Amino acid sequence: MATRTSPTVPYRPKAGEIPTEPGVYRFQDATGRVLYVGKAKNLRARLSNYFAPLHTLHERTRHMVTHASSVQWTVVGSDFEALQLEYTWIKEFAPPYNVKFRDDKTYPYMVVTLGDEAPRVMVTRNRKIPGARYFGPYPKIWAVRETIDQMVRAFPIRTCSDSSYKRAMETGRPCFPGQIGRCGGPCSMKVSVGEHRRIVDQFVAFMANPDPRMISRLQAEMKAASADLDFERAAVLRDRLAALENVLESSAVVLSDAVDADVFGIEHDELAAAVQQFRVRGGRVRGVRSWVVDKELDIGLPDLVDSVLQSAYDGGEPPPREIIVPELPDDADALEQLLSEIRGRGSVKLRAAQRGEKAALLQTATINAKQALGLYKTRRSADYVARSQALTDLQEALELDEAPLRMECYDVSHLSGTNIVASMVVFEDGLPKKDQYRRFNVADSTDDTESLYQVLSRRLSYLDKPDSEEAELEALVGIDPVETLGDDGDESADDELRELEEELAQAPKKPGKFSYRPNLLIVDGGQPQVQAAARALRDSGVTGIQICGIAKRLEEVWLPDTDYPIILPRNSEALFMIQRIRDEAHRFAITHQRARRGRDITSVLGEIPGLGPARVRELLRHFGSVAKLKKASVEEITAVKGVGLVTAQTVHERLRAR
Repeated sequence: MATRTSPTVPYRPKAGEIPTEPGVYRFQDATGRVLYVGKAKNLRARLSNYFAPLHTLHERTRHMVTHASSVQWTVVGSDFEALQLEYTWIKEFAPPYNVKFRDDKTYPYMVVTLGDEAPRVMVTRNRKIPGARYFGPYPKIWAVRETIDQMVRAFPIRTCSDSSYKRAMETGRPCFPGQIGRCGGPCSMKVSVGEHRRIVDQFVAFMANPDPRMISRLQAEMKAASADLDFERAAVLRDRLAALENVLESSAVVLSDAVDADVFGIEHDELAAAVQQFRVRGGRVRGVRSWVVDKELDIGLPDLVDSVLQSAYDGGEPPPREIIVPELPDDADALEQLLSEIRGRGSVKLRAAQRGEKAALLQTATINAKQALGLYKTRRSADYVARSQALTDLQEALELDEAPLRMECYDVSHLSGTNIVASMVVFEDGLPKKDQYRRFNVADSTDDTESLYQVLSRRLSYLDKPDSEEAELEALVGIDPVETLGDDGDESADDELRELEEELAQAPKKPGKFSYRPNLLIVDGGQPQVQAAARALRDSGVTGIQICGIAKRLEEVWLPDTDYPIILPRNSEALFMIQRIRDEAHRFAITHQRARRGRDITSVLGEIPGLGPARVRELLRHFGSVAKLKKASVEEITAVKGVGLVTAQTVHERLRAR
């Protein structure tokens, strides 16, 4: 428990551990009771407000954070999902620091009055409208209105009052909301009662079970209208299509009312796996459970799913009727039978969701699992005892004279032999030194081993350059300072040298680009990559540096001129550290390689006559990726706003030629 003199609470997470995506957070006390539930568009920005110095917090906020002992968060796909999940957990946990509601009647609902001649969508707290279909409840009334605004753009149905509808139908003049485009009922004089009823049925069906296939149906209708030269209807369908895509982005957390399922998101690497379990009951996420396990064996995702499910229901809550997993195990039938016996009533079905609302929720769970695995690695790497043990184990395993306090790791990335780049990441005392990371561009190379040789040769060449003040002075003057200070009596050169010496003495001392000598060079790869690195070290004449490589498949550690790899224990801190360094080098190389590809394609498009920066951005935004743009036909490219036939043909030819 923090005291009033503490600058903040002791359980405060590090800023880098908190994601910047939208999500829901919950503060808990030492007994596990949820004290407060909140949502945020940016979790890191919001949570930082709670961990300001205690004396600056509002009294109630200070009371809450000092009584809590931990904070947890769940990442979701959008602000709307965060809103829905916040509501679910407030109802589920009744946190004492959240706003109290007397009962469900205080929550607003979206209702469609199906009993009316022309059904209307509106906001209400009345649950007794005959023949109405309700959606919600929602924690905030503005959330209902926001949902209605999105939905009526995709499915234009009646929004005006009953009196406005009656008056419009009697007089034959559109209702006022219809005149300004806010009502799509028969009272707008744009559709018949029958046509309106069909759109209402689509509205209700989509709210009950959002179906992405409706996008393709609307696209087909829009193309058909355009082919019939009915451009006005095509424009209306285009606007409905855009609105529907926005709605689909906000429908992953809340499922159909009848859905009872557990959704398992799993993220894993060679050494560990993170699991995120969403418990969906009555169509809503009622709870989240997460854990991280160390992998003793290198098993694939299907076997991992098998192991996770067996442990998830071992002595705990029985499984629901449906379990959503990222991939079915080989013994799915036998596992279903086992889980059905644990359930005790009814059968259990395992499903690998590929599309629709359940697949979207699976993706959300997987995003959280990925974030949890990253957090686990970060915290494990930050543990001083674990880092010390890892460095000691590496020293013994590689038979080094001293612990590798400075390690550099190299990785090569390319796209089918083009845009070859390499990365160098630096770890000192087991921690990344990101200000010393370097990127290399490789102009020409036959394969990865040749690329590694080039990059390491360039890097090692800097170790032979002196970095003393005399060397800096020599570089500035361009002559040997000893010869300048000789007995030839050239006072002007002598004065110039003294001025330079004074300038260097006053300048801040900064280490050179590659001034620090590494204890250990690591390459991503097996024996061929290690041999290439050893050849670069040998040709450079540099001695006293050890080299090793880590092969991806079995996480083997290779040394130069050895026939067999070193096998580190799978749960050892040494293997964990060397794997993290390798993964960081891979991430850094891939990021740079993608950036280069993006710059290359942008520059190619920018050279096409008639394509300025705005149209280049519009092309990339329309197709979503360079790969899709390359596959597009001339007709598809001309569909982009501002791109004519001639320009589209040029874009098509230029990209196909690359």
